[in-house]
Amino acid sequence: MNLILARVGAHPTVAFAAAELSRYLRQMDGTLFVEERVYDAVDPTLTHVLWLGLDGTMPYDADNDGFSIAVKDGAGRITGANERSVLMAAYRLLQELGCRFLFPGKSGEILPARTIDSAALTLTLQEKPSYRHRAICIEGAVAYEHVKNTIDWLPKVGMNGYFVQFKTPSCFFERFYNQTANPAMPTSPINDADVDRIMARLEEDIALRSLDYHAMGHGWTCEPFGIAGTSWVVDHSELSPEVTRHLALLGGKRELFRGVALNTNLCYSNKETRQRVVDAVADYCKAHPQVNFLHFWLADGANNHCECSECVKALPADFYVMLLNEVDARLTAEGISTRIVCLLYRDLLWAPEKETFHNPDRFVLMFAPISRTYTNAFADFDATEKVEIPPFERNKLTMPRSVAANVAMLRNWQKLLPGDSFDFDYHLMWDHDVDPGYMECARILHTDMAGLDKIGLDGMVSCQLQRAAFPTGLPQYAMAKALWNKHSRFEDVVEEYFTAAFGEEAGAVVQYLTTLSTLFDPPRVRAEREKAFDRVHRDCAEARRVVAAFREDAGLAYDDPNPSRRYLAYHADLVLSYADWHEALLGGGTEADREAAKATLTETVHRIEPYVHEVFDACLYKDTHFRRYLKRHLEG
Repeated sequence: MNLILARVGAHPTVAFAAAELSRYLRQMDGTLFVEERVYDAVDPTLTHVLWLGLDGTMPYDADNDGFSIAVKDGAGRITGANERSVLMAAYRLLQELGCRFLFPGKSGEILPARTIDSAALTLTLQEKPSYRHRAICIEGAVAYEHVKNTIDWLPKVGMNGYFVQFKTPSCFFERFYNQTANPAMPTSPINDADVDRIMARLEEDIALRSLDYHAMGHGWTCEPFGIAGTSWVVDHSELSPEVTRHLALLGGKRELFRGVALNTNLCYSNKETRQRVVDAVADYCKAHPQVNFLHFWLADGANNHCECSECVKALPADFYVMLLNEVDARLTAEGISTRIVCLLYRDLLWAPEKETFHNPDRFVLMFAPISRTYTNAFADFDATEKVEIPPFERNKLTMPRSVAANVAMLRNWQKLLPGDSFDFDYHLMWDHDVDPGYMECARILHTDMAGLDKIGLDGMVSCQLQRAAFPTGLPQYAMAKALWNKHSRFEDVVEEYFTAAFGEEAGAVVQYLTTLSTLFDPPRVRAEREKAFDRVHRDCAEARRVVAAFREDAGLAYDDPNPSRRYLAYHADLVLSYADWHEALLGGGTEADREAAKATLTETVHRIEPYVHEVFDACLYKDTHFRRYLKRHLEG
């Protein structure tokens, strides 16, 4: 078949959409000839071509996505509400032809070999997403390729934004390039200048797809004062009195909070301190006009706010809103329209008592319930339940773990800022690694996304590892599905994903991974169930038996041509070693037992990492188990 693909206009994203559609169609059918043309506008006399671009039939909307596909016998129109929606429409047509983009990277693509003829290129479809915000935030340990793969994947599954934390996000790249823990992984040390060059390339990738660009976040409490905010490392350098006078007073001292700049708050009652921050925000916006959403956050951590005689007169949230209003006034005076993201996080979950927003339209409310449990979804609590929010007690707060308590605190903020908002959540940051089958975490994530509107939120920015598809990419695939269509059924998403990845074996793989999720009982790892040593030993023994049986029955092999099956082979090794760690940690093991199990699991992680690094973040996996959850159980 000969296909005439007529692109409307010269916009780079529409040009990219045409190139992508042509490339994938020709990969599916090597006999297909695609002639690409460019026109300034649709020519209605040309009825034998496939038009792609903004053709005027949909009102332009830079914020709210949506597309229309009206194609019959290879001719018709593919258009959108904006340029990135045209790109999403092109990918959606490919999905209707059988393509699947299961997770970031080439190994996550399923491209069927098939004939592309007139009958195949016949589709009428109009859609718009359920939620405005559908984005992923950089986290974990990454190489350039890992981040680019994620950015490339986003519009393929209907997501529309990417968030780069910090002025220079060195820590994420250093964790990968500068690592020395695993001799099997090559090291190529980088510095801040290298990361800036990497980010320049990644910003081009974001712009090419017309994605919403979210930037900064933490760093505003240190960068304006000449202190780099590129990681959470302890800084032993001596600060001048000119700098320390702006820092929060805690325990009678003005210094970096436990030595970490990103965790250090400021003396927000000091007008000069606030002015330094406001100036820095304005300067950043002028230097980075490509940023759509500037995240203006205070310090990371909790219980680290100033105790001086003036700061104790108001809640941190009051000073935060005061700062936000001052930022807005400055940006308005400068004629800068950048949206500012307001963070509900840690101590800032307690809503202000005095201050209000002067220009609510400038701000986007971001709910970041980092202390919540992932045993329950947002929809799993009684919305009529009366929740008592404990009074604010400066630097002596206990953060809420229940979903109900977190949502109750969100409600108080929504009274002040009822407009645009989204969830900033951590399902795929640490918690997925306590669910070796990924089935339960995928269900919770899908349920949360489908129910965001019920708690008054208009989307999600997922603070997550860029490599979170081991053993499968189901969790983030399900997340994308629910963000696009809140009425999607998790069971249907599971069937679609596993059929694409495993064909006739889909049912057996689902049963296998579901069994692993059940046996390793994520709430038990979260210390939300009573310790039952006998049960732990039985479950771990059964998990070992299940893995051995599935490995043999499925014929898993490290050199399987199907990437999804190949990953299962390596994952089986990981699960067997994880069973030893799980048993030593939760089954009453001694410190010697834990050290031996840690050594075994570390050896396995290092051995498989070179073969699975595109889908598995080994650095954060070790940190999650050997620090985060170990600490929780030892303290408990």
